[in-house]
Amino acid sequence: MLNHRVGVTGCKVGKIAFARAKTAWSTRAFGLLLTALMATVLMTTTGLMATAGLGAFARPAAAQSVRIKDIADVEGVRDNQLVGYGLVVGLAGTGDRLRTAIFTRQSLIGMLERLGVNTRDNEARLDTRNVAAVMVTANLPAFSRPGSRIDIAVSALGDATNLQGGILLVTPLLGADGEVYAVAQGAVATSAVAARGAGASVQRGVPTSARIASGAIVEREVPYALTGRAIIRLSLRNPDLTTARRLAVAINRGTGSSAATATDPRTVVLAMGGRDPVGFLAEIEQLRVEPDQVARVVIEEASGTIVMGANVRVSTVAIAQGNLTIRITETPQVSQPNAFGQGETQVVPRTAIEVDDQAERRVGVLNGGVSLQELVRGLNALGVGPRDLIAILQSVKAAGALQAEMELR
Repeated sequence: MLNHRVGVTGCKVGKIAFARAKTAWSTRAFGLLLTALMATVLMTTTGLMATAGLGAFARPAAAQSVRIKDIADVEGVRDNQLVGYGLVVGLAGTGDRLRTAIFTRQSLIGMLERLGVNTRDNEARLDTRNVAAVMVTANLPAFSRPGSRIDIAVSALGDATNLQGGILLVTPLLGADGEVYAVAQGAVATSAVAARGAGASVQRGVPTSARIASGAIVEREVPYALTGRAIIRLSLRNPDLTTARRLAVAINRGTGSSAATATDPRTVVLAMGGRDPVGFLAEIEQLRVEPDQVARVVIEEASGTIVMGANVRVSTVAIAQGNLTIRITETPQVSQPNAFGQGETQVVPRTAIEVDDQAERRVGVLNGGVSLQELVRGLNALGVGPRDLIAILQSVKAAGALQAEMELR
């Protein structure tokens, strides 16, 4: 009987252990299943993201199209340059010296005479540093009407040191035909800072040049009318046959007509045919065109600036570049005798000479037809700086391997 009870008890304990194990296994299996499901979702999402990313990078780059108004101008619609001579007064002792600036003295005497002040009898006693003779320049925009305002630039003509705080007196601005088109006057403002002391001075910017915003009033307009013209010409800012052709095609396609014709690399002729010129030009200037450009390398040797266009190509060429650098360092030493010796203190020269022929540099090979990015990467691999790059490009051009125009400035 006892054995039977023990057997029954053992059976119950076994069933309980089996149930617990089954529960634990189910929980663990559920956890594994949930983990696998999450991993599957994550992999699917990552795959979709990767596919989207690859698709974004696999698609070819969109053409760099620009508006017609940004690459072409209407022929005849342009600014006109104006120039004038005037006086700036009210300077804090930073104006011209009247004894040396003769034109400033004569201008000051003439201005005072027009205002009814006679100073010719005491011309020798006329001495002030609060006046400066200046040149005033401005651009008269197209279609400017009388009464509109334009910005002007003021530049010192004599030995004035600072125009800050001065007032420009009434100055007529003349065009190329000698006619007055605007009159300038106003407070002069410079963005420069200049300070001087007994032992030091600091200067930022150019204090002898300034601007006056809306400092001139237009008195006369340059006559030009768009209406009544049978044709209007568009002038490309960067002449190119391909761009001119694309411009004409885009205009004809956008307007549904054959009004545009490219006549040369710079000019596209528009046949108006009784159209409203303002509305027609406003319609076509928003059309987009992909401009073409000539493969060109622009080098400014003074500053070491190099600008290369996207179409620059190089034929297969081997490049080896190196410099010979010699460093001579002088470190003189003092030879001091013993405390009770009879010798004299002497300066002993010590010279260290180092020669660097950059022998570790090797010959690099640029394969033919490389792009701009590959060209820059290859030259950077050689450790080439801007100054050395100028010499390399000139040598590659001389060897006939640079398929681009080179412009030196």
